[in-house]
Amino acid sequence: MSSVEGKIERRIKSRPRGTILFAGDFMEFGTPEAIRQALVRLVSKGVLRRVSQGIYVRPAMSDYIGEVLPSAEEVAQSIAKRDRIKIVPTGSYALNLLGLSTQIPLKLVYLTDGAPREIKIGNRTIKLKKTTPKNLMAKGEISRLVIQALREVGQKGLTSELEMKVVGLLKKEDRKDLEHDVALAPAWIRKIMQKSL
Repeated sequence: MSSVEGKIERRIKSRPRGTILFAGDFMEFGTPEAIRQALVRLVSKGVLRRVSQGIYVRPAMSDYIGEVLPSAEEVAQSIAKRDRIKIVPTGSYALNLLGLSTQIPLKLVYLTDGAPREIKIGNRTIKLKKTTPKNLMAKGEISRLVIQALREVGQKGLTSELEMKVVGLLKKEDRKDLEHDVALAPAWIRKIMQKSL
């Protein structure tokens, strides 16, 4: 076994199962090519699973379904952490996270202050869209999703039933965060958000 492969394997096995790893996590062990080859061999040995280009996981095991791979959402959060970028779910994905839609989108679209890109994870896609800092300033977990979800629905698509659900969700938000985030919303969304204050 090459020393590069051995060092990488030891590092992987020191991490808990389910940990998402990037090729860049092993840079100190050799050249990019040596690391790539070692990772290919470790995948064929079953030590690692390749999730997407340059993204791997030490699979968690379940008694019922066997190997458990990370969700596209977990991969997106790991990329944000690695790159020290902010990401905010948008569109139909934001609606789904809030429980306002049962549709699970195959394409997860996030606004980001990082580099725009698309990452394929099985049959799903993560799309990072570059945006202005203002769109990433919302502090509240719920309120930032609400702003994006209502943008997706649009003023014309808003029903009184949906508005009531949104106001109900916002009542669970931390009041300080909500007060901060109301000011960032477009005027028509701001009016809805203020009903929960």
